[in-house]
Amino acid sequence: MPTPLIIQRGHEDYNTTLQAMRAYTDSRTADSADQLWLVTHDPVYTLGLGADPSHVLDAHGIAVVQTDRGGEVTYHAPGQVIVYLLIDLRRQRSDRRLLAREFVHGIEQAVIDTLAAYNLHGQRQTGAPGIYLADGPFEGAKIAALGLKVRVNGCTYHGVSLNVAMDLTPFSWINPCGYAGLQTIDMRSLGSDATVEQLQVTLTGQLIQQLKGHAPAAA
Repeated sequence: MPTPLIIQRGHEDYNTTLQAMRAYTDSRTADSADQLWLVTHDPVYTLGLGADPSHVLDAHGIAVVQTDRGGEVTYHAPGQVIVYLLIDLRRQRSDRRLLAREFVHGIEQAVIDTLAAYNLHGQRQTGAPGIYLADGPFEGAKIAALGLKVRVNGCTYHGVSLNVAMDLTPFSWINPCGYAGLQTIDMRSLGSDATVEQLQVTLTGQLIQQLKGHAPAAA
């Protein structure tokens, strides 16, 4: 299986990225390359397909955008690593296409392994996609959010965001991922001086390793 292309899109308006993801997915053929898009956005709240708008408590002038991913409301801003995964799940298994829940599990594991590389411990929580701190004074705080769109043909877009070094205040103006009072955290608050650029490299590397882990064995 070819390694996904890493596309560095830089700092981009959320709606521009959203339309570009849809356009690429609409135009895909059996030969289209899988891609990982790296991007940062100006402050924006995004709502998943099943999101309750009342979970935006007070937007304070921050744009609120309805998307077509799964999940509830989340927040994007500078200081996050955002990776959008434009992947054809049909390519990821030799016997059958990779199931969406397996794909989500792999993305979460990539975040856990990324945090471990910086001596931070993340964990899953049942029924709540994303990654949460596993120990310490901020145990249970959310550090990474995940939301995907999986087309009926097995092609995915949207992806994962990891909080690195950002202003966390706007998370208090929503119920993050639909949970009132859910604490959010970033790596800087945990003592890490890692940069967004460093985390982009680490996280994309871990995501590629997870994808390769589901690839057919070499003949």
